Amino acid sequence: MFTSKQRANLRSMASTMKPVGQVGKEGITENLIAGLSDALEAHELIKVTLLPAAGEDGENLAENIAELLEAELVAVIGRKAIFYRRSSRDHFPHIMF
Repeated sequence: MFTSKQRANLRSMASTMKPVGQVGKEGITENLIAGLSDALEAHELIKVTLLPAAGEDGENLAENIAELLEAELVAVIGRKAIFYRRSSRDHFPHIMF
């Protein structure tokens, strides 16, 4: 879990990011989770668009994705979700708090 200050810091970092993927009418698929997991490993912090066609409430959908990714849900802002997971790579400039 993050403190409110850490969460605010991650939200501000994500504010200028472009979404790396989107969840649409097909919902949560294996390929979606694999792609988002790869993006988290490469960047640690990602933003995802949750399209209304996905059918679920944005918050519930984001929580399900975070659980499948074994990542931390930073925030859901409208139909955008921000996820964080520390990269396991060595010699990588990790996000510092």
